[in-house]
Amino acid sequence: MKKKHLKKGIFLLFFPLLVLLASCDSSGSDETIQTTADSLTPVWEKVRNEKRLRVLTDYNTINYYIYRGVPMGYQYELLKAFCAYMDVRLDLKIVKSLDEAIESLQNGETDMVAMNMTVTGERMRLFDFSEPIIITRQVLVQRLPRNWLQLKTRDQIEKSLIRSSLELAKKTIYVQQGTVFAKRLRTLADEIGDTITIIEDPREVEELMNAVASRNIEYTVADEHLAKVVARSHPNLDIKMPLSFDQKIAWVLKKEADKTLLNEVNTWLISFLPSMEGRLLYDKYFSPLVRDYSQSEYHSLTGNRLSPYDDNIRKAATSIGWDWRLMASLIYQESEFKPNVKSWAGAYGLMQLMPNVMDQFEIDTTATPEVQILVGAQYLQYLDRQIPESVTDTTERYKFILAAYNAGVGHVLDARRLAVKYNKNPDIWTNQVDFFIRNKSKPSFYNDPVVYYGYVRGEETYQFVEEIMERYNHYRNLIGGQAHAHKGKK
Repeated sequence: MKKKHLKKGIFLLFFPLLVLLASCDSSGSDETIQTTADSLTPVWEKVRNEKRLRVLTDYNTINYYIYRGVPMGYQYELLKAFCAYMDVRLDLKIVKSLDEAIESLQNGETDMVAMNMTVTGERMRLFDFSEPIIITRQVLVQRLPRNWLQLKTRDQIEKSLIRSSLELAKKTIYVQQGTVFAKRLRTLADEIGDTITIIEDPREVEELMNAVASRNIEYTVADEHLAKVVARSHPNLDIKMPLSFDQKIAWVLKKEADKTLLNEVNTWLISFLPSMEGRLLYDKYFSPLVRDYSQSEYHSLTGNRLSPYDDNIRKAATSIGWDWRLMASLIYQESEFKPNVKSWAGAYGLMQLMPNVMDQFEIDTTATPEVQILVGAQYLQYLDRQIPESVTDTTERYKFILAAYNAGVGHVLDARRLAVKYNKNPDIWTNQVDFFIRNKSKPSFYNDPVVYYGYVRGEETYQFVEEIMERYNHYRNLIGGQAHAHKGKK
């Protein structure tokens, strides 16, 4: 990352330090950071030149998670749709705090923050905000009485719940540390002329809601849209007591003179959000009719598992020096973790092994999932041995192996020979050899004298590698696991 250069002179002497009121989760952090000078190159220009949008988000039930091997989340899917519109790649990373995200934004290390930041007048002076993606409000999270299922009327339940800000007097309320929830409660304490004991806790909002449900604490505060989703799995929670007026949640961009990226974001949001696709996406995550999967062992927030075969995948991946999450991404690509799938071409099982490969390793369609995975790992190792040792970069080597897994090693070696002929680097897949595999369906390439294996639908192979590596990056973001160093040839 290039360092920003400040003009010398009076501007440097009087360059201000700004106090940033930032939002964490859905509301924001009140930490102070120092701003830096505008980058010499507008963010829009960098995005178009690099063909990627770098975005920071956080990991929760709404924004970004994995369920049964599939990356999901409202922010994630919204960002994917926007990047498809822009024809750029989404480079999504997780940060643990908004302070870290804002510092990265100010330093030019990211292009946008999508962490449910609340729009306020003061923040609008410091940052550019998109059109709102969600309208929400802060609510009190409290617990229904212990015997609420036995009570005959709703009035009996209501008598035990806080329904007026005056009733907050003398109460102890836990809030996520670094958010504006504490600031809002201090304002309410002043408005009611009484004390509210506020405990700022390092736990995330969802964890604090779980603590209320399990009777470890009495009260917390959450943004309503998040509270509604979390409360689906906790029927003993009440979230009907509002603590604020409606608030706008938006994406955050660095304030700069060139507003092209901001204008593109806003143009798209204004068109997409009210569309059928936009409404269906919203309902997918926020409709009360949506089934709650958050307690599943295959939800990354609770179970940290991708499939019933995680232990087998770990064992097999370890045996060949692979990160098990990369192998899991390959398996999802091939079969979506279904052990008895058979393709039109005869490929079978979790790893869609072709009949000739099954013959090579002496198995058939009666093989158990464990055997399928072990043989798949052995086949990956076999392909690894066919890739020249000159491919030393671990990530690039993974891509060559995956391409060979899909198209056959012969077509990959053809693409390497074409790369040499056209003065490209044969040991780098990305933007080098991948160009030739993509074009190996064209006569001018598959008829070239250096090509031994002829025609291949190379675009499919290219997309195969891209999708597996993209999913692998999501798995690394969200699923724990030891990443093993690639051992190379054996």
